[in-house]
Formats: sequence, structure tokens, C-alpha cells
Amino acid sequence: MDSPLRHGTYCYPFKKETWMHTILLSFQSIGVVYGRLSTAPLYVFGSIPQNDFKSDESAYEYFSFIFWTLTVLSLVKYTFIVLKADNDGEGGTFALYSLLCKHAKVGLLPNDKTSDDVTNNETGSPSRTKAESRARRAIAKHKSSHYLMLFLALFGSCMIICDAVLTPAISVLSAASGLRRSLTDIKYSSSRKTEDSVLKDLRKYVPVPTACAILVCLFTLQQYGSHRIGSIFAPVVILWLLFITGVGIYNIFHYDPHIVFAISPKYMYKFFQSISWRSWRSLGSITLCVAGSEAMFADIGHFSTKSIKMTFVCLIYPVLILSYAGQAAFISHALSIKDSSFAIEDYNHFYRSVPDHIHYVFTILSLLASAIGSQATITACFSIVNQCLALGCFPRVKVIHTSDKIHGQVYIPDLNWMIMILSLGITIGFHDIVRIGNASGMAIISGMLVTTCLTSLVIALYWEKSLLLSACFLVFFGSIEAIYLSSNLLNFHKGAWYLAVLLALSLTTMVAWHYGTLKKYQFDIENKVSMEWLTDPTSGLRVSRVPGIGFVYTNVVTGIPAFFSHFITNVPAFHQVLIFVSFKSLPKPFVSPTKRYLIGRVGNRDNKIYRCIVRYGYHDHIRDSDDFEEQIIRSIGEFISLEEHDAESLISTEGKMIIVGKQLPEGDALIPLHDTGATSSPRASTQTNINTTEDTNPKIKRKKVRFMLPANSPKMCPSVREELNELVDARESGTAYFLGQSHIAVRNGSNFIKRFLIMVYVFFDKNCREPHVALNIPHAALVEVGMVYTI
Repeated sequence: MDSPLRHGTYCYPFKKETWMHTILLSFQSIGVVYGRLSTAPLYVFGSIPQNDFKSDESAYEYFSFIFWTLTVLSLVKYTFIVLKADNDGEGGTFALYSLLCKHAKVGLLPNDKTSDDVTNNETGSPSRTKAESRARRAIAKHKSSHYLMLFLALFGSCMIICDAVLTPAISVLSAASGLRRSLTDIKYSSSRKTEDSVLKDLRKYVPVPTACAILVCLFTLQQYGSHRIGSIFAPVVILWLLFITGVGIYNIFHYDPHIVFAISPKYMYKFFQSISWRSWRSLGSITLCVAGSEAMFADIGHFSTKSIKMTFVCLIYPVLILSYAGQAAFISHALSIKDSSFAIEDYNHFYRSVPDHIHYVFTILSLLASAIGSQATITACFSIVNQCLALGCFPRVKVIHTSDKIHGQVYIPDLNWMIMILSLGITIGFHDIVRIGNASGMAIISGMLVTTCLTSLVIALYWEKSLLLSACFLVFFGSIEAIYLSSNLLNFHKGAWYLAVLLALSLTTMVAWHYGTLKKYQFDIENKVSMEWLTDPTSGLRVSRVPGIGFVYTNVVTGIPAFFSHFITNVPAFHQVLIFVSFKSLPKPFVSPTKRYLIGRVGNRDNKIYRCIVRYGYHDHIRDSDDFEEQIIRSIGEFISLEEHDAESLISTEGKMIIVGKQLPEGDALIPLHDTGATSSPRASTQTNINTTEDTNPKIKRKKVRFMLPANSPKMCPSVREELNELVDARESGTAYFLGQSHIAVRNGSNFIKRFLIMVYVFFDKNCREPHVALNIPHAALVEVGMVYTI
């Protein structure tokens, strides 16, 4: 079956979402997005210290907080407001930041004015069509606000990563503890001593090992992708939702039907009337009831806004309210009759509220559902890191697209195993739901507060609503989240400190990588050489031209990169056809193949030097495709055909640049001929073998595409046909790839922070498993030029 894209391997999201497609995505989202929210009843009440339940009124007060927190934050804020702030179907803190970069000019990420000009001059670009508002002009003037927004985006992304570490631990450990309780209910021996010994061993050896085994299985399944995992997990979560709904309704009618009146805000007012440091600290546990709301926004790229919103409003929200109301009714009843078992240290409200004859059903379903409950934050973590990668804020890791229909469904192996190791460490080290819950609660509410800040800016700068409306959004939701954050800070010494450790590690990594990337780019810009230095015959270089095509990969889009000028100075020769290739990320998820390649000519026609700017979104996956070289050559052929009469072009400092990729009226300029038995010709590289990486077996067979000109093309003028023939001949002679191998050194006298950030950057740069340019380049054709970057 032919690909729907001419220059790409992956399909783009559905342009028009049908109801059948929405229902299918809603079904899959239940198993991926809402597992976290649906399993929160396992540990929300259980993470509140037993001493904080002073009377049956306490259950009413805590349920009132849960009801209004779910309603205000999850339902109103996320479902009806934040989900509308997607960036072309992608969500999360970096999607919000990308919207601000595009529409408020606050980006600090490496980019070039030529690329920006082309982006802003495209048809239908919002940056061009929207007028500059007063708020946007004020923000653009203050550079400190740009740094603040980037920090917020990085901080929010780190919180999602930390939550992806903590959530699997608390979800699975709470369910494993339920398994241990079920096993302790069994009578093992008539001997009291033997019975005590067995119970002691169950407490010691069942919860943590069981949780660790489930975690390993969970992270192993991630490689199969969100659509497969969602289809497998969704039936289990639906059974779990039906179960907790039934138990909730049973508990309400059986124990305390008056619990429905606890939705009145007066119970929250009573709580504040008798507030103390201990009761204020217990509010931190309430934040766990909205665990998964941030992931709901970050995961919209895996599904769709409509499917996620419909599922939450129609199913998840009412089920959760009934489940929490049932638990509160049971607790209220137990406190009113002064049940002695309620004072047990390891008492679990949800487990005890389940009728005795279905305890084993509850244990099995809770084990399965808790493993699934971690899926939302794991997939959200993959999405966020994938966005950070494209925008230069995370070390290079391999990203695997697990779906050929929805671009947002990605899997990152290295990150997956790293999260698994950290989650196992927390489970083994803490083995305490309350301590892990304190850390998880702080991560949840911190991420929510960042989203509130960025969304308020989106309301003012992108949606262009009044500043008063933006301020009201920030104050109303921000004040609620600030209250919960303050209560979580009181639990810092009771497990929340581990979040600070995770945050320090992840934030240092992201800041250091962004800083090093930015400094390298600035060095390239400051040390580039003009094209006249290379093409001017009076420069005295006496450069020789050799057969073949030379691809020079560089971060700059004008001039000659410093490493290539260094190469030419020492080896004054380059290829018959020279192509400078630059990759430029845009703050948007996808770039259409018809607008991806920007081609220009460097110097006059006789030089045969071209520049190609490859523009991509943070969810595009183009660098490691096998046919990338073919796409570049075809794009050059289209440029040669269009150059003389193209109206949609950009005049840069080096000449005309044309966006290629559309179907030509006279047909393709070059016709590809697939030759699967061809071998990689080392001829181009053997003529420039200084600093060349040697290959032990240069005759390894690889797919090579040859080109020919159309047989009958009367519209093609002779000069164009001649230049295309020279391009085909150069391809037949072989290709070489020039890459700069940078070695960063810090200037003498630099401060400690700069030295530390560069040291961290160099460490990750040397140890990244992904190369700088992942293009499946054959070793025999690779030329690496070393350069020392003094920063």
C-alpha cells in the first residue's frame, strides 16, 4: 500500500475525527490515560494518618475536599479549559511553552532568523496573521520573562518525569499490600506461635517483592505502544470502574446515606475552623485524588482532546465521586460506632469497606488495575521528553514511534528502563505508601501550578483575552493549588524530600543540556565563515573539486561552519556537488512534507553548492529514515526545476530559497530507480581520507537509490537538464558525509556554575547512545572533523 505522504514514513493525525474513531480512542484512553485517576481510591484515604480522623465529621470534611478538588481542578480547569490549549493536538507543559514561543516571541531555543522568516511568511501562519497585542510587546521586551517561562516549562516537565517514577511505586505497592491483607485473613495453623511467624513473614516478603515483580512486567510492556497497551488494559480498567462503583453505591446506602450532603462547602469551612498543623499537613494526601489530571493533558497526543474529555465527563468523574463517597460513608460509620479495628496501624479503608465475600475479587482487580494505573504518567513522560528532545532540552535518546497513524504515540527505551530502576529503588527503599504519597502529592500539585501559570499566559498572549480574565484564572486556580502545595511542604521530611532529589537530577540534566546546546550554537554563529571565502577564486585557497556529492551537516543556515573551514584549510578540496544540510526544529508538533525542505543556491550556478534546511516539529521523526539522502537529492532536483520561475520563495542573504515538496506540474524532476543490490561506494571518501572513520568491511550491502531524468520533458530547458545530469552523475560517483566532532573547553576564569553545567553537558554528550545526526551513515563515507569549542 502506498504511503499517504510523499516524503515521510509516518501518517499524520486524522484531519476530521469521526464518532466511531472517537469511541475507539475513548475506549483505549480508559486503559492508558485514566488508570491513574481510577486507582487513586486505593490510597487517598489510606495515606491520611489515622490520628487525623477525630470523629465521623472528619470523613465528611475530607470527602468535601475531595469532591471540590476533583470538580474544580480536574473537571473545570483541565477538562473545560486547559485541554483547549493544545498545540496542534499535543499537550503538556512544553506544548504550552511552544505556543508562547510561536505567538509571543519568547523562545530562547537555538534557531536562525532565516528559518524564522520562512516560518512566519508561510501562508496561514498565526504569527503573521495576528496583530501584536500590548501584552505581547511587553513580554517580548523583557528578556528575564523569557528565561522565567523556559524555567517553568523545564520545571513542569521535570515534575511529570518525577511523577512517572513515583506513581508506579505507590500504585503497585498499595495493591500488593492488599494482597498481603488477603493472605493474612487465611488461617494457616492452630498454633499461635506458628501463625504469628507466618503473618510476620507475609508482611516482610509479600508486598515489596510482589510490587517489584509487577513493576518489571509493566515497564517491559511499554515497547508495544499505547494503542496495544490501551486495548489490553481498557477491559481491566472498565471492570475495575464497575467494581468500585458498585462498592461505592453499596457503602453509601448500607453505612451512611447522608454522606451525599458532604458535598456542601460548609464542611470545608468547619475543617478550617479547627485547623492545626497536623490537619493542615493531611491536606497533602487529598492532592492524590487528582493524580493523573496533568497526565490527562500531556497524553492528548496519544489520543484526542474530544475522546479524553468525553470519557472523563461521562464515565470517570461520576465513578470517582461515588467511590470516594462510599469510602467516606464507611469511615464515618466506623468512627461513629468506635470500631476498634480502625486504630490498627496498617488499616486500609478501601479494603475493609469491601464486603467480605468479594475480598478476593477486589484483591485480583486491584493488583491488575494498580499496574495499569501507572500507564498514564509513563506515557505522559515519553511525550514530554520527546518534545524536550526536539527543542534541545534533553540529552539524545532513541525515540521509537509505536503507531503509524498517531504520531504522538512514542516509546523511549533508555528512559523507560531508567524510570523502572528509580521506581524499583523507591519501592524497595521506602516500602511505605504514606511516604511515597507525600512525594507524589508534591509532584502532582507542583506540575499543576506550573500548568496554571503557563495557561494564564496562553490566555493573554495566544487566545488574546483580557489581562483581567488571565489574572482571574491564575489567582483562582493558583490559590487553590498553592494551598495544597503548602500542605505538602509540611511533609517534606516525611518522604517528600525524595522528590527534591529527583527534581535536582532531572532539572540539572535538562538545564545543562540546553545551556551546552545554546553555547555550541552561539559559537558556530560567531565563528562561521562567509561563502565568498570558499567560492571566490581570488581568495588564494586553490581548492580542487573531486567527483561525488558532499553532505555537510551544520547547525548554521548561512555561511560556512567553523569545522568545515578548518577542514578546507588543511585539505583544500571538496566535492563536485556540495550540500550544506541543517536541521531546524519548530515549536509545533508536525511540519507538513510539502513545507519541510527549504532549498537554496550558494553562489552562482557553476559552483554547484546548495543549502538545504530541513524543518521538523517536535513529534516528527525524520532523521533516522533510510531514504533521507534520497529525499534531499530529490528536493535539490525539484529546486533546480523550480528555481527560475518560482513565485513562493524567500530572498536570504545568500540568494533565493524555495520551499519544495509539492507535486510539479510537469512531473518529477528526478525519477528514482531502487537498486537493492548496490553497494556503498567508498570512492568519495577515499579521496578525502584525513580524519575519516575506517570501516572494517566497506562492501556491506545496503539499499541505494539511483536516479534518472524523465525521458520526455519538453518544458525542461537545456540548462536545467544539464545541471540535473551533473547531479545524477555526482550521485553515481558516490557520497561523503562531513560531521563536526566538537570538543568543548571552558574558558579560564569561568565561574563554578558555568564549569559545572558544561561538565554535565560533556558527560551526557559523550555517553549518549544516539549519535548527533542519526542518518544510518555508512562508516566508509563518513568524515569527522574535530574542533575545540572554547566557551
